[in-house]
Amino acid sequence: MTQSSSSVMNDSRPMSREEIIEFFNRRQAAFDNLDADALAAGYASDCVVDSPSGGRHTGPQAVQEVMRAFFSAFLDMKLRVDRQLIDGNAVAQIVEVEGTQINEFMGLAPTGKPLRLVAAIDYELKGGKIVRERRIYDFTGMLVKVGVLKAKPA
Repeated sequence: MTQSSSSVMNDSRPMSREEIIEFFNRRQAAFDNLDADALAAGYASDCVVDSPSGGRHTGPQAVQEVMRAFFSAFLDMKLRVDRQLIDGNAVAQIVEVEGTQINEFMGLAPTGKPLRLVAAIDYELKGGKIVRERRIYDFTGMLVKVGVLKAKPA
């Protein structure tokens, strides 16, 4: 008897490389559709996400709220994966994010300015879900690019 892919994804065995690739392909499709609900579904109930823009978030609902805020502020947001490295249940991505701040972001009025940033994201997977995620990017530089902060030339 074969298991459905959803039951395989919820078991405790390590994910195969192919399952991990499929998992991240589904995440990319959800991101392309700015679908915070679909993205949040990929996180374990006790997940921990560390991010420069909001500190530490715990649980899929917190992740969903953060993604909704980003998608609302940057309605044209695009994410492109430049590199993805898989080592067992660990995945690292180098991504490029682009968008325009069209609506309020973290209480800051819309600027209409474009954003382009490169980020590194480190994931730990267990039971077909993300249990730990660490996002690394220049948050201050992001605020300068959208015009919220002013930077003086060096």
